Amino acid sequence: MDVQAIEEHKKAGFGACSGTFLVLFCKNVVTGQQIAELWYKVWPNKFFKKNQNMNNYDVVVIGAGAAGMMCAIEAGRRGRSVLVLEHNKSVGEKIRISGGGRCNFTNIEVSHKNFVGANPKFVLSALSQFAPKDMIALVDEHNITWQQRELGQLFCDQSARQIIDMLLSLMSQFGVVVKTNVEVRSIGKRDDGFFVASAKENITCSSLVVACGGKSIPKMGASNFGYKVGEQFGLNILATRPGLVPLTFDPDFLARTAPLAGIGIKAQVTHKKTSFTEALLFTHRGLSGPAILQISSYWREGDEIEIDLLPGIESFEQLKEARNTHAKQEVLTFLSTIFPKKLAQMLVGDNGGKLGDMSNKKLQIIGEAINSWRIKPTGSEGYRTAEVTLGGVDTKHINPKTMEAKDVPDLYFIGEVVDVTGWLGGYNFQWAWSSGFAAGQKV
Repeated sequence: MDVQAIEEHKKAGFGACSGTFLVLFCKNVVTGQQIAELWYKVWPNKFFKKNQNMNNYDVVVIGAGAAGMMCAIEAGRRGRSVLVLEHNKSVGEKIRISGGGRCNFTNIEVSHKNFVGANPKFVLSALSQFAPKDMIALVDEHNITWQQRELGQLFCDQSARQIIDMLLSLMSQFGVVVKTNVEVRSIGKRDDGFFVASAKENITCSSLVVACGGKSIPKMGASNFGYKVGEQFGLNILATRPGLVPLTFDPDFLARTAPLAGIGIKAQVTHKKTSFTEALLFTHRGLSGPAILQISSYWREGDEIEIDLLPGIESFEQLKEARNTHAKQEVLTFLSTIFPKKLAQMLVGDNGGKLGDMSNKKLQIIGEAINSWRIKPTGSEGYRTAEVTLGGVDTKHINPKTMEAKDVPDLYFIGEVVDVTGWLGGYNFQWAWSSGFAAGQKV
């Protein structure tokens, strides 16, 4: 049934059509999106709440995180009327808590190799439009001092709040309207754009940008809203899972490592062909620290990971040399000069004794425990502590130059909601700036 048929149905005296009627009698309507569109065309006053104002903008951005605000700034810079809707009380909440409150806003070296997804090279176009050097220039322009830490990570000298204030200032400069504490209740397609209904107002726009992130850190309001919007408009959503998250282990492992809680060392953690050499932290719940968070984005349930607690050094050879030079020294004493004593005790296990009395076999067992510790996580701490969400809107459906949905003109997906996940170290923020910038040039 088409719009004309529904109009005839109205004239016949049936009055306002119900959603049930549309589902049962509109045989050509196969999706909830099509139902919403028909309802809007025939009974626009029924779709929106009575007496609510209808406001129109060129661009509506759903989500006031890093990507959403960058997109809004660029669209506003081009003279577009822009409205940003944020469900939290404040904008940029993830920016505020990032980097220990100092925001690791980018990384000196960024390439597609720093991203996880079905197609890591998808990021190349957006990164070329707004690179780390461009973000650094923007930060410098606003007199925000920063420092470079290990592995090329850039942090604010003072506070992450400076980044938020910079973005708010730029949005204000370009006339962007920002509304917080807004619950978007429904979205639909119009002939000339989109309609958005919130609890407080009705909005129409020419371009709609979905920048509401993923599921990570639900206490900050994270949800699957962006994925639902993608599904509503026929985009494929790749399975999501927590990323950059601590891993958990079985009770036996926890019992053995409980005394080590709080100990941190540099280690190399490997999953199949992927390795990261960064800090590792023992916790009461399992293992954490940058090396574990990084590998968690590659690890899958049932897989082992391998940990080298002394990367770059062949421990077996080192122990044999120590046997020759410190024969009377206890192996535990020797290892305690390299590792915290509690960790050395776990590594030695039942293979203690004077170095001079130890066979190659025993030294090799200890060496393998140090350089090739194989363990099987049982899971992760989940979205509660995950920094990002893996998976999301399939990049096959998105134009990499503009972030526009290929089959839905004027609909854009940017930031974490897309199947692009960066490594720890400023890569996810750079993706947010770059994807937001790219969309902002087109909306």
